[in-house]
Amino acid sequence: MEIREQRTPRQPRDIFALIGRGEQIEQMAHAMRAIAHPLRLKILCVLGEQESSVHDIVEAVGTSQSNVSQHLAILRGKGILGTRRKANRVYYSVRDQRTLQLLSTMREVLCGVPGA
Repeated sequence: MEIREQRTPRQPRDIFALIGRGEQIEQMAHAMRAIAHPLRLKILCVLGEQESSVHDIVEAVGTSQSNVSQHLAILRGKGILGTRRKANRVYYSVRDQRTLQLLSTMREVLCGVPGA
């Protein structure tokens, strides 16, 4: 995989200040590992459109309910997904829309796909 270099002026950010904060580095690494799986990325793409039930997610990603439920539990455990219960159904949604912005930026940078 080739990473395309894009020259943009550097903006002052506190990202380098994270180097001295081991706790935040660990927290970020755990969250990034949670989304760094092809099926979990597909799930996040499905949920980027709207909240969905497990059944709807299973249909959208094309794998078993058991498999989807395991991956939903990982994403929920890391605080990436939230839930809402209605009758006997659980609906999942992305808790913070900036997560989707992060994925979009990563796609642009790593895959060379321009943003929408």
